[in-house]
Amino acid sequence: MATIDIQGVKHSYELTSPTSSGDVLVFIHGWLLSRHYWQPVIDLLAPEYQCLSYDLRGFGNSQLLAGNPSHAIYTPISYAEDLAILLQTLKIKNAWLVGHSLGGTIALLGADKLSEQVKGVICINAGGGIYLKEEFEKFRSVGEKIVKFRPRWLCYLPLLDLIFTRAQVSCPIKQRWGRQRLIDFVIACPEAALGALLDSTTETEVHRLPQVVSRLGQPVYFIAGRQDLIMEPQYVRYLASFHWLFRQGYNNVIEIDNCGHLAMVEQTNIVVDHIKNILNKCLILKKIEDDFIDH
Repeated sequence: MATIDIQGVKHSYELTSPTSSGDVLVFIHGWLLSRHYWQPVIDLLAPEYQCLSYDLRGFGNSQLLAGNPSHAIYTPISYAEDLAILLQTLKIKNAWLVGHSLGGTIALLGADKLSEQVKGVICINAGGGIYLKEEFEKFRSVGEKIVKFRPRWLCYLPLLDLIFTRAQVSCPIKQRWGRQRLIDFVIACPEAALGALLDSTTETEVHRLPQVVSRLGQPVYFIAGRQDLIMEPQYVRYLASFHWLFRQGYNNVIEIDNCGHLAMVEQTNIVVDHIKNILNKCLILKKIEDDFIDH
């Protein structure tokens, strides 16, 4: 694990060795999670693609220390700005952004901001664009209560991690992931946990997403879990419908069966196969386009 200073906060990241592909896959985690959940995917992709994973500001090991600015904000746009600085500092010029849940939103905003550096986006368990007032208010209220009650001693309660192996997934995940979810849940910075929740679910932010997707020139694909109750496939398809791939009749939404809201650890091999297929498909299309221009 390495660290890098981004806007006054030490960010933890891991970067695998370069490969012949020349592309870097940048993995962005979701709310109350960390970079660790990408490791099974990265282990399978690293032989072919250089992979970068990092902890968002205030989550995982990218914790705010005493003396950090109290005016820090946690909007998706601010996280996209952190991403831009990270890629610039690491001199990454050809990136594919792979974002989970909230990380998908950050990936889309990052692609909009970095049109030259970002070659494409793959959103996993991410969608939206429809603001349902009562549902969002209920979600925000429950989320606030969850964030406020996270004493450290929860980590020491026996078998509590088993609850996290069953939450928001189709089938129970391995206990190591339940344990990791419990740890990430407890250690997340309170300001970041609450700020990211509230700032990403405002009516303005929710309605911003379709506008962003509609103007992205890069290919954008969405991988959804058929049993995902947090981001249901219908909302994934809705957001995907604003992209030119969807409008031109290409299938840019992939649904995985027996999969809830943590596709990367629930159905790792299937997710990896889809990522590889997307990258290969886009590589072939790019070669055809280049040949056409040359002739």
